[in-house]
Amino acid sequence: MNKIYFSTGNERKIKEARAACDIFGIEVVTIELDFNEIQSHDPISISYQKVEDAYALAGKSAIVVADTSWSIPSLNGFPGGYMKDVAQWFSPEDFINLLSDKDDRTIIFRESIVYKDESEVKLFTKEYTGTLAAAPRGNNGNSFDRVAEFHGKTFAENQDQDETSHKPEDFVWYEFAKWFSEKS
Repeated sequence: MNKIYFSTGNERKIKEARAACDIFGIEVVTIELDFNEIQSHDPISISYQKVEDAYALAGKSAIVVADTSWSIPSLNGFPGGYMKDVAQWFSPEDFINLLSDKDDRTIIFRESIVYKDESEVKLFTKEYTGTLAAAPRGNNGNSFDRVAEFHGKTFAENQDQDETSHKPEDFVWYEFAKWFSEKS
């Protein structure tokens, strides 16, 4: 069985990674590393810096990181690459209040995965479109997980039911796992 080392402590990300990687017989081993994550307008630059920092700290021959950004078009793309901090500062109600006078409640979720080994760095990214719920729903996850709705359920509701928001084949992890299994 192939194995990857995934630098995260985020249970949702671990579950999504394992769901897709299992299809290709790839074991996902998580490593929690302590480093400062840069904040930037550009979510891709955050992902690249994150993999460089994780690779330097992990002491492994290869590592994978994942980064998530959210964009709310009616708020000119806010919070974008600043999602991690904003999700800690804001309550679910804060997000709802931001859109109280907006007709467009669309949210765009971008998941980026970066793989790094001794000789290459490879980026995988995918966007998913959902809506901001009218009221918080669910108990798990961060503040945004309780209001970010995809396919009729918030991320938090999916986590409460030990489910994921999409089928494994729809995750960016599937694209990574397919590539990694062909590479190995």
